[in-house]
Amino acid sequence: MTEEMNFLYRTMQLIRTTEEQLARSHARGLVHGACHTYVGQEAIATGVSVHLRSSDAIFSTHRGHGHGLAKGMPPYELMAELFGRATGCSRGRGGSMHLFSPEIGMMGTSGIVGPCILQAAGAGYSFKLLKTDRVAVAYFGDGAVNNGAFHEGLNLASIWKLPVLFVCENNQFATEVPFEYAAGNPDVASRAAGYGMVGVQLDGNDVVAIAAAAGEAVARARAGAGPTLLECNTYRTRPHSEGMGDYTYRTREEVAAWRERCPIKRYRTVLVEGGAASAAELDAIDAQVQAAVASAGEMAEKAPWPEGREATTHVFAASETVAQEVGPTSAGREISFAAATLEALDHEMSLNPGIFIMGEGIGARGGNFATTTGLFAKFGAERVRDTPICERGFVGLACGAGMTGTRPIVDFMFIDFINDAFGELINQLAKMQYMSSGRLKMPVLLRGCIGIGHSAATHHSGSYHSIYSHIPGLRVIVPATAYDAKGLFTRALRCDDPVLFLEPRELMAIKGVVPVASYEIEFGKARVHREGNHVTVVAIGAMVQRALAAAEELAGENISVEVLDPRTVSPLDTPAILASVHKTGRLLVVDEAFGPCGLASEIAAQVAESGFDDLDAPIRRLHGAFAPTPYSPSLEAEMIPTAQSIANAIRNLVSE
Repeated sequence: MTEEMNFLYRTMQLIRTTEEQLARSHARGLVHGACHTYVGQEAIATGVSVHLRSSDAIFSTHRGHGHGLAKGMPPYELMAELFGRATGCSRGRGGSMHLFSPEIGMMGTSGIVGPCILQAAGAGYSFKLLKTDRVAVAYFGDGAVNNGAFHEGLNLASIWKLPVLFVCENNQFATEVPFEYAAGNPDVASRAAGYGMVGVQLDGNDVVAIAAAAGEAVARARAGAGPTLLECNTYRTRPHSEGMGDYTYRTREEVAAWRERCPIKRYRTVLVEGGAASAAELDAIDAQVQAAVASAGEMAEKAPWPEGREATTHVFAASETVAQEVGPTSAGREISFAAATLEALDHEMSLNPGIFIMGEGIGARGGNFATTTGLFAKFGAERVRDTPICERGFVGLACGAGMTGTRPIVDFMFIDFINDAFGELINQLAKMQYMSSGRLKMPVLLRGCIGIGHSAATHHSGSYHSIYSHIPGLRVIVPATAYDAKGLFTRALRCDDPVLFLEPRELMAIKGVVPVASYEIEFGKARVHREGNHVTVVAIGAMVQRALAAAEELAGENISVEVLDPRTVSPLDTPAILASVHKTGRLLVVDEAFGPCGLASEIAAQVAESGFDDLDAPIRRLHGAFAPTPYSPSLEAEMIPTAQSIANAIRNLVSE
């Protein structure tokens, strides 16, 4: 028996034996949540993995046990994870649906359908940009091919010729919905032609055929010839998840018929009848696997539980360097807000070849707001990449790229568009470091304009910092000056956390003094733009300039206003706000975003909780109207605070 034959048989048997052990463990109550087994589908992960190196990356689904085992995960680590133990592959954070082992190239499984397709494309982009011959593999079920991620991921991989193998494990059901009902075109492999890539339909229980097709696909990817789609028609012979009812949507006879088509039994027959191995040799392998899995199960049951204090670790990157801020000055070179971020980006791209930008019209055109002017000519199309209109697609791709060695920047133009990628941002980017126990970093910068102005109406005027500052794992930045924009952008380009960089549209053209030298501004450090004694105004983004105008007007009335700009809303510099309120005794928070459940409410709550004794009057908030943004200038003018409405609010607060 050749080395490859041994791998194919032993790996399939290892997957089957481990899964059956886990099913029994679930029945005993050792598995505390779901348990999605891979029984019946063993040939697919095995046939693909025989061609993969440890440096190749795989991305998987909720049914990912077999993918991990085939890639080299010890059964002990898988079992310990499902038992919720500290020595599990995800350190007890993931269970059955969230398996991470980047050490062997298993970059994660997801309980959400589709992200693995986009993340594999992102890894492929990293591998291509870094000039390696590594390959990325996405495993997904038939349910995913009716999801937008399938279209967006395959299209991006095709147009950029990424080294990706897309493997559809068509087990006939998406949970309990039959594929023949859910798909207008049930021939998945034929869909590859629509993306200009090779598509191959395979018997998913024939490990020899899968290994042959996967070998060709992997070789094609390593050679730079682009992606391949494999459709492997198979069947899961156990329930969708252990403990679920199984015969309301399929029959016992159907399941029994597929069990007779067992991929392990089939390959055993091929080996014995072909003279490659004797039954005794294969029985010996079976016994070795059985003993190893039994031992792994016993060890996993005895493994320690994670310590409670670990529950909130690894939400953000472990450490950050202290920023060397040069400090704003009142004299010197003046450039615009947009030019300041461009200067920072140009400098960092020159230093770090792993930085690349994606967005619509950011290439030769230079971006809608001149945020990438000149970079295409300087760094080329691989690093300044125009994209199709597919926000979910390129955010998911950025996630996969970020975890495989590059630093993507996503330019949304208007931040309203990010909401099409909400799931990728919240369920994937923001959680990846946590779920991997800090073993994966997520150095992704997402930028876009916010705010009302220019009659842009409701789909180009949003300010969503309150929503996103609620999410653990994200840094959310809202600069108000050119100086701050450059320093915070530089910080974001060196940060290992996902950063949402929100740029007030009405400030993009304003100029300020900005040093030529590179500098950083630490996140979570507020800036006092104007000192005062009678009232503190915390202003967000574009409201800083209006608050300063109001403060200047009120100075003539002997009202001394302190204007404080948080600069970053997650993290929020609560100590600086408390210190200012301690001095003035009054607080007004001004934010053009909607009021209910907003950032101002959080600031007010923090001050009420920790600075109540310093208050001489109730905390006040001044917000934009609670309505979508209208088009007409006369309507738009009523939507957000003005310098005059801020001044009036301050007068009322001081009089209390």
